[in-house]
Amino acid sequence: MAKIEIYTQPWCGYCHRAKRLLESKGAEFEEIDIMTNPDRTPEMIRRAGGRRTVPQIFIDGQHVGGCDELYGLEAAGELDPLLRPEAAQ
Repeated sequence: MAKIEIYTQPWCGYCHRAKRLLESKGAEFEEIDIMTNPDRTPEMIRRAGGRRTVPQIFIDGQHVGGCDELYGLEAAGELDPLLRPEAAQ
């Protein structure tokens, strides 16, 4: 299973939606709440190429974007291979 990191805030509906999709796939992820850990915000912005909105999602260190991009990957059939790279081989 891929290593997934998702930067979130508790009140963010898009964050909840993205986490719900990942959970429906059985994916485990590290959630980094930038509201309770504001010192992680500059790290998120740097890693996300300047993007400041949440969620920001990384799969195996690769920035995949936010909630809309995650659902776009799902619609294109590209999310499962990212989540289980060993199965794609």
